Amino acid sequence: MSIRMAREEDDLVETHEINVTPFIDVMLVLLIIFMVAAPLATVDISVDLPSSTAETQPRPEKPVFLTVKPDLSLTIGDDVVSRNALAPALEAATAGNHDQRIFLRADKVVSYGDLMAVMNALRSAGYLKVALVGMQSDEQH
Repeated sequence: MSIRMAREEDDLVETHEINVTPFIDVMLVLLIIFMVAAPLATVDISVDLPSSTAETQPRPEKPVFLTVKPDLSLTIGDDVVSRNALAPALEAATAGNHDQRIFLRADKVVSYGDLMAVMNALRSAGYLKVALVGMQSDEQH
């Protein structure tokens, strides 16, 4: 940066430019943070879901997923939960809102009786709004 010494006939000239370089740097850093954090925000428990031809419904902003794995263990989101601790874990996940819909996912190998036992546990915990989650299938019967 150079400075010119003012002479008596020269006036100081103001510059009206905004330096946007720091703003662009901050925006690029935020973009990278969100690109890294977005894939980590999804539930990533592997279960082999059965397929369904039902029309897809809109997903709520923050759904609560209850997963029944092939070994009949339960998870809420990514946290493993025992059957005895299901009600308190659901209370914590839904902040005590019993009207919130619980999305129930079960592996194909889980028997109908075991799935009904989990649904009965949901009912006894006070959660009556249950949605069954499946894979989307294009074949019609």
